Amino acid sequence: MTEKTTGRTRRLLTNVLAAVLVLGAVGGGVAYTAVTADGADRTAPTVAWADPTGTPTPADPVRDAAKGRASTPLSKLLLPVPEGYWLGSDIEGYGNDDEVAAKEAEALFKKTNKGLYGKKRREFEKRIDALGIKGMAMRSYASQDSDLQVEVSVLRMKDKKTVRELFELRKEMAEFVDMPKGPRVKDHARNAACFVVPDPAEPEDAEAKEQWEERLRGVTCAAYDGEVAISVWAVGATRFDKKAVAELLEKQLRHIESPGEYV
Repeated sequence: MTEKTTGRTRRLLTNVLAAVLVLGAVGGGVAYTAVTADGADRTAPTVAWADPTGTPTPADPVRDAAKGRASTPLSKLLLPVPEGYWLGSDIEGYGNDDEVAAKEAEALFKKTNKGLYGKKRREFEKRIDALGIKGMAMRSYASQDSDLQVEVSVLRMKDKKTVRELFELRKEMAEFVDMPKGPRVKDHARNAACFVVPDPAEPEDAEAKEQWEERLRGVTCAAYDGEVAISVWAVGATRFDKKAVAELLEKQLRHIESPGEYV
């Protein structure tokens, strides 16, 4: 990046880092991944998710639970579970196929103001209000060969300009912390980008090295279409196909472009 871009990114990091962090925390994201990468525990077992769920209940009478909900404008934007996948494990704090209304989404974002006090806290909350959040839907997908878990969220905002600026900010943050570029999203070089969670340093201890080799890998993607921001957070076994994440995002974008036509 240029010196001018770096300076702008530093200011953006100072002013809106927490807002982008929460966008990453729910459904994955560049900032969340980048900031937590260095301190994350990467020695988790290969299978890090529970068995998929999705049984209809009287309170949630989904016509085809295996494909995901499509009962609201936002849930219709989420990609129906494609071939080779099923609904994944619960996204932390939510189910595996959930939706958050505008006020609840804003409140969730504002809860990330830990460490901010007085004027800074008020400024942060104003920035959240300025995003014009209209609601968020999220869904998790698990590959049927059990080597990949993907969380996708779609966030509707007040206008296209805000969505585009958020996307550019997330890209700049990823580049700012030197996250390796991930797989390309077919036909969406302008409005989608993926990054790979950096590998930790290889330990010298034999036992620790074995755990290091079996660690989970992560890929995060950001995209947008009109007034909708899309976040993807994927975790896979040691040799999972990273291109599969980009392919899933490409299907998600195609579904938003032509809802109901692509499954």
